[in-house]
Amino acid sequence: MTYCLGILVKEGLVLAADSRTNAGVDYISSYRKLFDFSKPGERVILLCTSGNLSITQAVVHQLGQDIKCDRTPNLHTLPTLYDVARYLGDQIRALQETDRTWLAKDKIDFQCSFLLGGQVQGELPELFLVYSQGNCIKATPETPFLQIGETKYGKPILDRTLGFDVPLDAAAKCALLSIDSTMRSNLSVGPPINMTLYQANSFEVRHRAQFQAGDPYLVKMRQHWEVALREASSSMPDISWNQTDSLSPLGIADLGDT
Repeated sequence: MTYCLGILVKEGLVLAADSRTNAGVDYISSYRKLFDFSKPGERVILLCTSGNLSITQAVVHQLGQDIKCDRTPNLHTLPTLYDVARYLGDQIRALQETDRTWLAKDKIDFQCSFLLGGQVQGELPELFLVYSQGNCIKATPETPFLQIGETKYGKPILDRTLGFDVPLDAAAKCALLSIDSTMRSNLSVGPPINMTLYQANSFEVRHRAQFQAGDPYLVKMRQHWEVALREASSSMPDISWNQTDSLSPLGIADLGDT
């Protein structure tokens, strides 16, 4: 399992991913799941991957080969990020189809998904989720984040803290906190965490970070968050208990003696 996250705000983009993969409790490894295919000064293209590792690695390799061999189309020739998302979907479908028969024969799950974030000259920054079937959806100001992999543990934090007008630095903190909370609740998600921050209209990724287990900032952030949660919980107003509609253990209203 994995957890990858993309956030789109007015000031730019944040993409982050853990690095843990597993094929059972006795085979746990670490693989990078955040990739940068940018062409500085012209376009920024960032990818996060989730799902079948052989398929996602094959897709990433094919994308790189298409650029290296100057094939048409490739990530550096398509005119919009939406076109890039459709091209990425085509690559996913093609490689799945190549291996589908043999993977299905052994009942191996070959599903995968990608987060695509970036900006092409003449366009606004955008964020897409490209599904295993090759289709995609786009982040919007009303829904400024997209997730793939083990999403449920990190989503509540994003729902309560994120908005399109949130400063980019604050969005990065939310992303890191979301992944750390997921690691706390699910052992199949783990470090190192890779994260990039992209400032809109800069057309260059200037901020990258990797957080290993025990990273001083990660530890400090985790402690700060846990203390803040305890303080917020203990300072909430007291519950106003209403006992007029109590129910019996059988779920039948207690009407008293009859």
